[in-house]
Amino acid sequence: MKRHLISAADLTRDDAILVLDTAEEMARVADRPIKKLPTLRGRTVVNLFFEDSTRTRISFEAAAKRLSADVINFSAKGSSVSKGESLKDTALTLEAMGADAVVIRHHTSGAPHRLANSGWINGSVVNAGDGTHEHPTQALLDAFTMRRHLSGTGRDLAGRRITVVGDILHSRVARSNVLLLNTLGAEVTLVAPPTLLPIGVENWPCEISYDLNAVLAKSDAVMMLRVQRERMNAAFFPTEREYARRYGLDGTRMACLPEHAIVMHPGPMNRGMEITAEVADSPRCTAVEQVKNGVSIRMAVLYLLLGGAAPAVTGPAVTHARTEENQ
Repeated sequence: MKRHLISAADLTRDDAILVLDTAEEMARVADRPIKKLPTLRGRTVVNLFFEDSTRTRISFEAAAKRLSADVINFSAKGSSVSKGESLKDTALTLEAMGADAVVIRHHTSGAPHRLANSGWINGSVVNAGDGTHEHPTQALLDAFTMRRHLSGTGRDLAGRRITVVGDILHSRVARSNVLLLNTLGAEVTLVAPPTLLPIGVENWPCEISYDLNAVLAKSDAVMMLRVQRERMNAAFFPTEREYARRYGLDGTRMACLPEHAIVMHPGPMNRGMEITAEVADSPRCTAVEQVKNGVSIRMAVLYLLLGGAAPAVTGPAVTHARTEENQ
């Protein structure tokens, strides 16, 4: 893997499979009475969040702590950022504190790239979501979830058909998923009203459809995206009711899916809009499982960036960590 994880495009197929395989090892730690490995003892991971977050921030914090890293949670609210401090000065402060990795979520697209390539910090940078650009670890945990349900004995998702539905225009999750799933061999179809598709989407490695009903029967997984009203400054569809009628997933539409197909959602959900309660609470919906898998994926990413370059087979990983500590 590269030194930073800024985009899903940073990952080759081998890189992505290494992360997924490592996450399988990390998931076994969660089944232990003591959910800890000493692999990153003595390392410092900073969660630098300029936007509100529940799942992603807590997930990264849990991942770092399970690897025995020291964790510093930084929120823009209540910090010097609210007084006008620049990203550069914040980064220099973190560098002075000895940050080995900075996990950054920022409202501006490109902020993690700027941080990684500025020379302001020497540690690794992990993009936890930047504006409407990307969210690579979300794509990894989604792929991890799909692989567990759909791949059988395979290590990638070759030939699987994944449908992503909703607000593609404002979704960093959609962008990262299209890139990563294409790398893993899946066939992706985006479904949305024309107003919620970004300029240039025809150049993405995926198909485009405006008819949800037409693609359900051939989908192995359907990912429903939240309509991000907080990023909208215009009317992108007539009414919420009309949107739900054409692009929402309800029980009737779920029944059109193949028996093995799963329903996914990155959260948070707008129940009654892009997904009904009946679907969200059904056994076919993996939303809660995705949250659980997120910890394993983020453990794998932090391990590979900071602790090693091979699959973290639990026994050797512990031995390796102890050997480093004794040097």
